[in-house]
Amino acid sequence: MHSWPERALVMGVLNLTPDSFSDGGRFLEPSAALARAQAMIAEGADILDLGAESTRPGADPVPAEIEIARLVPVITAIRAMSDIAISVDTMKPQVARATMAAGADIWNDVSALTGAPDSLAAAAELGCGVVLMHMQGEPRTMQAEPHYDDVVREVTAALAERAQAALSAGVAREKIWLDPGIGFGKHMTRHNLPLLGSLEGIVALGFPVLLGVSRKRFIGALDDDAAADARLGGSLAAALWGVRAGIAAVRVHDVRETAQALKVWAAIEAASKNA
Repeated sequence: MHSWPERALVMGVLNLTPDSFSDGGRFLEPSAALARAQAMIAEGADILDLGAESTRPGADPVPAEIEIARLVPVITAIRAMSDIAISVDTMKPQVARATMAAGADIWNDVSALTGAPDSLAAAAELGCGVVLMHMQGEPRTMQAEPHYDDVVREVTAALAERAQAALSAGVAREKIWLDPGIGFGKHMTRHNLPLLGSLEGIVALGFPVLLGVSRKRFIGALDDDAAADARLGGSLAAALWGVRAGIAAVRVHDVRETAQALKVWAAIEAASKNA
């Protein structure tokens, strides 16, 4: 994840938490997490994104020591069997340092390196890939009353500002990715849909874009309150829309299905160019 890929990559979600919105508790034990990691690699994941603190709406913070205790054994075990890119979803520099030392490659920060005073300096020091995500507020309260005058303009401007802050702190340009933060401090349809419809503007900032739409609540809002595990169709539709807009990677729970959808999309696109 150090340069713009030739095709959209698949980032598989691996939650080492008891309370994530979709699969909380399923992979809390290291043996279960490793088995899931192996399965996602076999299903076509290009990147594994490990998180040990839920960022679902209303989630409470987790101490860094607990995050590290959950993450490091699993990262070590994955690295022993595979050289797949490993991303760590954390807002804490302490966790980023420990997990990169254990073999991770990417710091995926939902706070866009604002979670601690030394986050920017830590990212520059580590020299790892960095995903800067937009979030209004913090996970515990972000969905209370999100408000924007112009969600597309404001999110795009905020991402540009955070990318510049990272560059100014010494993070190499080729290490920086952006994420519009679908569902993070945004109304289910009033904010998320315009953002998805305007992804080209974020792509145009000149950094690879990661899109996380898998099983998000806006899909249920459009389909009779479908449960998280009944949102595959909507997840694929939103992911393919993102690919059409030029995103570089999609963060998903359903790796096999997404990888297949992207292969078919790429094949049709290639055929259309040769027609």
